[in-house]
Amino acid sequence: MTRLTYDELIKKHLKILKSLQYKTGLFAASKKTVKTGYDKSWLRDNFYETIAFEIIGDWKTVERTYNAILKIFLKYEYKIDQAIKEKPVESFKRIHARFNPETFEEFWEEWGNKQNDAIGCILFRVGELEYNQKRCILKTKDHIRIINKLVQYLQAIEYWHDKDSGMWEEDEELHASSVGACVAGLKSVSRLSSIAVPIYLIKKGENALKTLLPRESEKKFVDLSLLSLIWPYNVVNEEQRNQILNNVEYHLLRERGAIRYKGDRYYNKNIDHVSEEAEWTFGLSWLAIIYEKMGNMEKAKELIKDLIAVDTPEGMPELYFSNSPEYNENTPLGWSESLFIVALYEMNQRIENIK
Repeated sequence: MTRLTYDELIKKHLKILKSLQYKTGLFAASKKTVKTGYDKSWLRDNFYETIAFEIIGDWKTVERTYNAILKIFLKYEYKIDQAIKEKPVESFKRIHARFNPETFEEFWEEWGNKQNDAIGCILFRVGELEYNQKRCILKTKDHIRIINKLVQYLQAIEYWHDKDSGMWEEDEELHASSVGACVAGLKSVSRLSSIAVPIYLIKKGENALKTLLPRESEKKFVDLSLLSLIWPYNVVNEEQRNQILNNVEYHLLRERGAIRYKGDRYYNKNIDHVSEEAEWTFGLSWLAIIYEKMGNMEKAKELIKDLIAVDTPEGMPELYFSNSPEYNENTPLGWSESLFIVALYEMNQRIENIK
């Protein structure tokens, strides 16, 4: 695969991804006209969707999105204050996971809004952008105040043993991927002089991770979400990293993507919802990025080759049905677009450096 082809693919998919952004700065999860509900904005999806723009140096797009996210938190500061005073039992009293991308309003239908990783990931990126990239994300006293309150929020809910709905918004369990996101987020913002993070708050999460890993949760031995602990969060040691990679590849890797976990019922085409799990395309990108950063370029190239094979004129699908060339209507999926771009860009950089 030539460098020119990678460049063309990056340009194509950046255009697709950019089309998902609303005027407010928030990104839809999929195209704005989709009827599945993916025209909404998720905190987690916006975190992953902006990584592509960060890696190419499009700071205007990144900063617009994070300015919008900070506006959301300020809009619902009263909920954060209430949660800090008394840990909320009902999920609707938590910080919601998704919002109207134009009005920033919450959606009030029943939903698994206990998603601690959604808070952790935003803290992580704010710290990375401010400290490592020297971007001015926290522009006002209000911004600094609300980030400090998000730290207090994680403290109040005792995230290190708080059962949440996790990355996939399903059963409430103690999820390693959620704990890890919070650990990474707290460590990231703790480097900022304006943000107060008690050391014990990080240690509690790190100790919980040691107990949980290599499992994702009590019910799940292996889960695609565990890859986040390797990248972007980097909160596992080499042994833990290798265990996670071996487990994900052995149990979850498929031809057109990776299943999220065994027995996943989301878009499962088997009538009894067993062993016909949907294959998520960004699983291939996620693994490619990790192997690129590990220096295993041959493995990364093979994964990118598989990704190019599943690309469509509309963009990267959310998922393919098991053992099928049919993909679902959430195409393009913003998260898939972004990770594909990152994988291609990282490979391009490696090729350029070799030259």
